[in-house]
Amino acid sequence: MLVAAVVVWGLSAPDTFADVSAKALNFVVNNFGWAFILFTTVFVVFVIGIAASKFGSIKLGAINEEPEFSTVSWISMMFAAGMGIGLMFYGASEPLAFYRDGVPGHQPNEVGTAMATAMFHWTLHPWAIYAIIGLAIAYSTFRIGRKQLLSSAFVPLIGEKGAAGPLGKLIDILAIFATVFGTACSLGLGALQIQAGLQASGIVDNPSNSVVLGIVLVLTLAFILSALSGVGKGIQYLSNANMVMAALLAIFVFIVGPSVTILNLVPGSVGNYLANFTEMIGRTAASADGTAGEWLSGWTIFYWAWWISWSPFVGMFLARISRGRSVREFCLGVMLVPAGVSTIWFAIFGGTAIHLEQNGQSISGESTEAELFNLLQSFPGGSVAAVIGMILLATFFITSADSASTVMGSMSQNGRSNATPWLSAIWGVLTAAVGLVLLLTGEDALTNLQNVTIVAASPFLIVLIFLMFAIVKDLRNDVIYVEYREAQAFQRKLARERRIHREVQQKEDNKRRRSERLAKAGAKVSSKAKNNK
Repeated sequence: MLVAAVVVWGLSAPDTFADVSAKALNFVVNNFGWAFILFTTVFVVFVIGIAASKFGSIKLGAINEEPEFSTVSWISMMFAAGMGIGLMFYGASEPLAFYRDGVPGHQPNEVGTAMATAMFHWTLHPWAIYAIIGLAIAYSTFRIGRKQLLSSAFVPLIGEKGAAGPLGKLIDILAIFATVFGTACSLGLGALQIQAGLQASGIVDNPSNSVVLGIVLVLTLAFILSALSGVGKGIQYLSNANMVMAALLAIFVFIVGPSVTILNLVPGSVGNYLANFTEMIGRTAASADGTAGEWLSGWTIFYWAWWISWSPFVGMFLARISRGRSVREFCLGVMLVPAGVSTIWFAIFGGTAIHLEQNGQSISGESTEAELFNLLQSFPGGSVAAVIGMILLATFFITSADSASTVMGSMSQNGRSNATPWLSAIWGVLTAAVGLVLLLTGEDALTNLQNVTIVAASPFLIVLIFLMFAIVKDLRNDVIYVEYREAQAFQRKLARERRIHREVQQKEDNKRRRSERLAKAGAKVSSKAKNNK
């Protein structure tokens, strides 16, 4: 009902909706932007710390349980669900925007800074956010045996009754709400980019709303079929296909584009990322002589809030596909593998976009969604590559919608691990309908939806903060860690007893040696006395 009310409001009073959503977004950014900047970095440190700790050997499942999916399929599914459409949308345009306009405290035309800033937004930080929710739910569900609900992960803090009561229900409602709107908005961006691809490729001239409607209907039908096949088949097959097509597209741009420049950018981008890391994590509205606030609200804070809005859906989906893996494998896999792929992707597409800009062939145009296709059309065979790009956008659309519908189906069935496929399909249709309605109302409505998504998802920053404490409390009570602590305690006790034994033995040895010395001294005295006589 709440979702429907927001949609009806947006359709019936778009001006009021836009005004209220913009003011709400500004309130969140202006008053709580510092919290987003601070705690997202805390999340990165936390996940790395958990992976490096003694908790790392704990299985997300039974002790001898094997992973449900192969490592390749696992990586493919997590990547497709977490960032597929986003990388297609911003892979070329974001580094180019930072190169053309600069970032706070830096001048335009700084390639290293542009690439490092894009990496900052798309590598460790977003996946740390996803990893916290994914780890909490995977451990709670597959290790402890609780329901696959976000509220169940809070049992260590609020107890079973609290998780089943009003507070727990509020947490789950917020999770569904954020998932519906976050997914609908992202899928809307994907539909707009497919439309731009059709126009850039000359397939459709001046596409109308009917084209958008056709795109969404075809893709919705496709992901319904995927959802009905279940996560083990539909999403797995599509995710593997995504990785193959994405690799082919990246290889094409690498070969026909500035290959040497791209190769130089990979280590250069990582180096600049590490060199500028402390500056980027500490950049607030007070930075750059107080002029960074507007830039942050449009980029960094926007991204952190956006990732948090996606975290219920992506985190739960990561949990669903990670059964049987260790805590260390989960944390490092979720954090580092997508970060590495994103780095290469931005080096190829962002580096090529900047190279074209430097050589007077700018891909920048009227809309961000067309820049990827402008880049592809700059090279021989670009038309074919553009078609592959549109297919890739479609399959990313399908896997994202399929993943989200699977998660919402699970939540709406009281945390059932394997949601009924037809119910997941219904949730997917509802989400697609929300995105479609807002797309057809115009670009402003989609922007308003983004604003509402960020505002609605902001409470999840608090959820994530407390979830860290719940995770640690749960892990500290795990049988493996308890046995480890008992073994450590036994080792300390044994070491203490051995030390005491050594000290006692040393005292006895010292006492015996003193007695022997005294006896020898007495014997010498007696011998001298006899000789004197």
